Amino acid sequence: MTDFAIRFGEHVTRARRDGRPVVALESTIISHGLPHPDNLRVAREIEQTVRDQGAVPATIGMVGGELTVGLDDAQIEHLALAEGVAKLSVRDLAVAAARRADGATTVAATSAVAAAAGIGVFATGGLGGVHREANVTFDESADLTTLAHTPIVVVCAGVKSILDVGATLERLETLGVAVAGYGTKRFPGFFITDGGFDVDWQLDSPEQVADVIRARSDHEVGAGALILANPLPTDQQLDPDLHDHTLAQGLSLLARGGITGKAVTPFLLSHFHESTHGASLEVNVRIILRNAELAAKIAVATASAAVAPLGFSVPA
Repeated sequence: MTDFAIRFGEHVTRARRDGRPVVALESTIISHGLPHPDNLRVAREIEQTVRDQGAVPATIGMVGGELTVGLDDAQIEHLALAEGVAKLSVRDLAVAAARRADGATTVAATSAVAAAAGIGVFATGGLGGVHREANVTFDESADLTTLAHTPIVVVCAGVKSILDVGATLERLETLGVAVAGYGTKRFPGFFITDGGFDVDWQLDSPEQVADVIRARSDHEVGAGALILANPLPTDQQLDPDLHDHTLAQGLSLLARGGITGKAVTPFLLSHFHESTHGASLEVNVRIILRNAELAAKIAVATASAAVAPLGFSVPA
């Protein structure tokens, strides 16, 4: 019989045995989110950022069909360089494992696997959401429905402005996913500090977020995620005028080219990168590093408060 159980990197196993805080990290930014060689360099910088704050990074991904919580450096390099790495949402995990595939986990898959592994904090760049014209295409990220029943804190910079931000927030409310701004009550738009919409709650410190985790554990009511929207400072965002012009141009090109469905987001992100001469890529990197830093601080605060949001066990 084949053993498809989740594997744990040695550093994650040691961390959990020692009671050290762990932060989950996605792998799609390595294989699909950034071009080479930036992808490998940034993946290593993200992990180091987590370590610098006193937590242990657990990058999640699949190599040769083995789903691993805490990829080692060689595995991360493999996903950064390999051809044909699959983009894995939750529904794809079992099929990809059975086919012995190499795969990078999305926000949905990373959140689900991290929660199953007992990790309560996850850092990413931007959340998936409701796509423009979803009333016709029904195109909506699986991130949203997965987070409705996954008890994890997702530190992100909101959703990319290429999506329908307002509809995404409405869907999160319907699905029972809590949303809070970090130091703000305005929801960020990934590349830009202000995505144009308010949120109901504001949290101002890692300790306050740790209190939310404790309250959720003590209440035992509801199992949805907390989306912690961490905006870039205004002096680090993409120039708003450049952003608006680039987005309008990209949407026009989509319509003229008849581009729809899953091809929309990669097309618009590529358009942003080319039209801003790499400025959007620089913003993207700033976002994920800031989110990794904040997630690590939250994990440390959670551990310091002796909060155990989820059970965790590893082989002896």
